[in-house]
Amino acid sequence: MEIIHVSAECYPVAKVGGLGDVVGALPKYQQQAGSIAKVVLPAYRTRFVETHDFEQVHQSGVWVGQQWYHFNVLKESSNELGFDLYLVEIPDLFNSARVYGAWNDTERFLAFQIAVLDWINDWAHVPDVIHCHDHHTGLIPFLIKHAYKYHRISGIPTVLTIHNAQYQGQFGWDQMHRLPAFDPAKGGLIGWNNAINPLAAAIKNAWKVTTVSPGYMRELYSDANGLEDLLNYEKGKTSGILNGIDTQVWDPATDPMITANYKAASVTKGKEANKLALCEKFNLDPKLPLFSFIGRLVADKGADLLPDVVGRSLYELEDRLNFLVLGSGDPHIEWMLEQTLALNPEGFKLFIGYNEALSHQIYAGSDFLLMPSRVEPCGLNQMYALRYGTIPIVRATGGLRDTVTDFGDKDGNGVRFLHASSHDVTHAIGRALDLYADDKMHQKMRKNNMLIDHSWDRSAQQYLDLYNSLK
Repeated sequence: MEIIHVSAECYPVAKVGGLGDVVGALPKYQQQAGSIAKVVLPAYRTRFVETHDFEQVHQSGVWVGQQWYHFNVLKESSNELGFDLYLVEIPDLFNSARVYGAWNDTERFLAFQIAVLDWINDWAHVPDVIHCHDHHTGLIPFLIKHAYKYHRISGIPTVLTIHNAQYQGQFGWDQMHRLPAFDPAKGGLIGWNNAINPLAAAIKNAWKVTTVSPGYMRELYSDANGLEDLLNYEKGKTSGILNGIDTQVWDPATDPMITANYKAASVTKGKEANKLALCEKFNLDPKLPLFSFIGRLVADKGADLLPDVVGRSLYELEDRLNFLVLGSGDPHIEWMLEQTLALNPEGFKLFIGYNEALSHQIYAGSDFLLMPSRVEPCGLNQMYALRYGTIPIVRATGGLRDTVTDFGDKDGNGVRFLHASSHDVTHAIGRALDLYADDKMHQKMRKNNMLIDHSWDRSAQQYLDLYNSLK
């Protein structure tokens, strides 16, 4: 079976969030299961692209309305990712390392999608499945069915995975002329709420629709940023498949980015060594439990709660703990955290930005990982934490609910709370301190958590079963 993944992100080529991690891992595990998995994404000018060799396999041009863009398709030569990687180079549109946030994002991703289909339309054969990820590729299921020039490949099954329904890529009907020609009577298949909506179009036209966890799929039926009725109408073709993690990259026994490697049997000594190195780096007291946050500093992740949580916890819990935050995002949240740092220089440390090696060290060296998310379709951080013997403290939402059970319940592996409020987070931290004080229970939970299987093997097979059902 030949699967073409079309995406805006793929780790380590270009990554902004969890989408990049998924597209960087799922095809590798599908390939290992015996399928042919390929990834296609734009040719951003990232460090990976600049430092790897590519061969040109196709060149042509694409019309986006009245605008003509030359494009090349480049194949990565070494196959070091474990699958074939193709980049669509459109020099006039993708000329920097920026993935999102350009003023012409609509034009950029329209051109990308049309170029991908033009290229596949020139193949001597057709792939078995085109797997689209989020709204940046959401018009492909419609275009492949209804654009006149793709009639030859119109029978290729398409699958959509929604990684985050909050972002839908809407643009006005006055831009419809930019799409390849199709029967105007079919226009309703790309519209939603008085606009062209690529995510809605994909939900309507893809053969199957998945999300990245069963819990998030259930939530979307009642809260999908305006797409609730559509998802309920299309419920028969929707399902939730829990993401996995790349256990070859995220393995404390072999991870080259951490100070000391360890397994479940040596988790106590291993985490002590990594915690000591982390605390020395940030001038924190290694004798105190360390609570960390890794991620985008945005409201969806509950990052706006962190300043109050840190201040309240250090005051109410009498400086019995340390906090460390790694991330970037909303400038106002960054500013609030900087003010919190100024007020709490002993028990709180902050790293604005992103550092992959540091993130690995934080997972290895922290005692607890905070995830107070308002929205968390799947979440990978809690799975990384479990893999490294770090106890996740999560709000019970989306994939967090699917993967973390409270330590007060049977076989609990973390700390859960209900509301995205500083009060609930602080209360959960207090409960985590009680767990930390019970050394026997704490060490047992660490070991058990490290043995939980969150690898991609099972999830990759679920996707393969889904593809096979389309034959």
